[in-house]
Amino acid sequence: MQLILVRHAQPERVVGATTAADPGLTEIGRSQADRVPAALAAHDITRIVSSPQRRARDTALPTATARDLPVDIIDDLAEYDRDLPAYIPIEDAKTDFAEAYARIKAGHLPLEIDGPAFTRRVLAAVDDLVATTAPADTVVAFAHGGVINVLLADILGLSRPLTFPIDYCSITRILYSRTGTRTAATINENAHVWTLLPRALARTTP
Repeated sequence: MQLILVRHAQPERVVGATTAADPGLTEIGRSQADRVPAALAAHDITRIVSSPQRRARDTALPTATARDLPVDIIDDLAEYDRDLPAYIPIEDAKTDFAEAYARIKAGHLPLEIDGPAFTRRVLAAVDDLVATTAPADTVVAFAHGGVINVLLADILGLSRPLTFPIDYCSITRILYSRTGTRTAATINENAHVWTLLPRALARTTP
């Protein structure tokens, strides 16, 4: 089977929430999400799944609408930050939370996160998804940078859980053979949203 992982689009910043932060998308984020259906046009998609978090569900909506498919929620595809009362987009964290940003960019989960438990949760969810999918099918999962990274780390035998920068709405494709072999076919495909990524927008803003 083919598992296509799409990171969510750019979300709103949330600080000071009294419960777990669950931001929706920014205007730019909605534009990013609108570009995903065309980027996936070549694939015969049989199922769409999503993390329960709003930023992933909202990103999935244009693709689900284009394909006339429901979005099945898989709770264990949630990001490691699901219970935290704030969400700071990584492009803001670089200046506002420099120490935490440096740790993430060095490939490590935040100190307050139980990394092994998070990894076990994600891998179990993906294993179950693969086990219940026909070998010739393609499933698209709308998820998060941490989720995509820990899966790649397991497949590639990497020691750091956050090795790869995963851009908003980027596409990562994992192939699963009938014999159980897993292959990372592509990682962080982002040409379809390149002009809408924060670093590209920063270069064009006066």
